[in-house]
Amino acid sequence: MSLKAILITISGVLLMSLESLFVKVTTIGGLTFAFYIGIFMFLSLNIILLTTFKNKTIRIYKVNIKPILICGVLFGLSNIFFICAIKTTTVANTVFILASSSLFSAFYSYLLYKEKSKRNIYIVSFLIFIGLGVIFFSQLGNGDMVGNIYALLCTNLFALYFVILSKYKEANRFAIIAFGGFITATVSFFLANSFIIDMSNLLILLLAGVLVVPISRVLISNGTKHLPASEVALLLTLESVAAPFFVWLVLKEVPSNGTFIGGFIIVLALFVNSLYLLKISRLK
Repeated sequence: MSLKAILITISGVLLMSLESLFVKVTTIGGLTFAFYIGIFMFLSLNIILLTTFKNKTIRIYKVNIKPILICGVLFGLSNIFFICAIKTTTVANTVFILASSSLFSAFYSYLLYKEKSKRNIYIVSFLIFIGLGVIFFSQLGNGDMVGNIYALLCTNLFALYFVILSKYKEANRFAIIAFGGFITATVSFFLANSFIIDMSNLLILLLAGVLVVPISRVLISNGTKHLPASEVALLLTLESVAAPFFVWLVLKEVPSNGTFIGGFIIVLALFVNSLYLLKISRLK
């Protein structure tokens, strides 16, 4: 583990935090948003692959077919649930539920690979759980319960995605995210009621689908090459503070006092854990 890996992952998380704002400001349905985001991700990342590897692109997909199929499906479905959650409940609810992904990552790591998490993961996860509890009691009732369920499904799929992806350190992240975009677009195509969008929504979708979403996911996915899945999931808790802040800055959606208190607990736990990880890495 290295400081570089942590910084790369944090950069991806902060960039991903803008996605919530993009979803909120558009006037189209969640599945319509997911459909176009998926298409733009698939096209943009494959263009990068073709430009970088040229005629080796097909071989990249063949060599990495197993992680691409498994992780691509998990990632693609988690995208849909995330977007639908943002559309049907508050941003704060969604991202704070997503912050619990470290708990699920530890669970899936043990369930699939019999990996026991380090003591710091249990301690930090416990603090995150307390922070989530504060937020749930103060704000969860204000959101749409369907949206909260979407967020919980997204969290589980995202955690499982990172756990499995961490076992395929050599797999091409661009190809995996690109296929994930294909899954997002395909599933959304059969579920969306309309695909009509105006120019303003199209511009937002282009910015999100071509730049923000794929780049953030690649940065975060690269973190799994050097960090345990549970540690990557812990860094994802930064989004639970950054996303509501960006939405408040633009749309003036003010989180409750409980959100601020719970968010402080989560960020403090993450900060202390990061200092601990850096200290341990320097001692090795």
